[in-house]
Amino acid sequence: MAKKTKKSDFISTGQVAHNRRANFDYFIDDVFIAGLELTGTEIKSLRLGHANINDAFGVEKNGEIYISNMFIAEYVNKGYESHAEMRLRKLLLKKREIIKIINELSRKGATLVAMKLFFNDKGRAKLEVGLGRGKKLYDKRETIKERDWKREKARLLG
Repeated sequence: MAKKTKKSDFISTGQVAHNRRANFDYFIDDVFIAGLELTGTEIKSLRLGHANINDAFGVEKNGEIYISNMFIAEYVNKGYESHAEMRLRKLLLKKREIIKIINELSRKGATLVAMKLFFNDKGRAKLEVGLGRGKKLYDKRETIKERDWKREKARLLG
């Protein structure tokens, strides 16, 4: 039998998942906050915090933007209805934002990366996506040096 979940286990507002590698692997130029087209069991699973966006990226299909490789675990207390854990999920963006993203994705090396999955103040699931360009190995080394220098500077000053 499935484990009972208490009301206190649910996330009503706040962060569900965070992609920490996004800023390390990509130069993020623009950030967009998009709604998600989800099913009922996906929302319930998200409220329990069962999601992973580390490998998620955006794709353009028929003039719309979809998020691919976003993992939302199957809801434990499901009945007869469930959802596919890895599927294309539509991003709900404004027309102007979609056009801008499609134009940027047509350039070489541009990627739409999922950065943060959260519930806003109204309790709606939102995904923060960033338009970025991939970093080379020497850029990543530079990022590490800069981070270490900031840490050392903070230690010396305070």
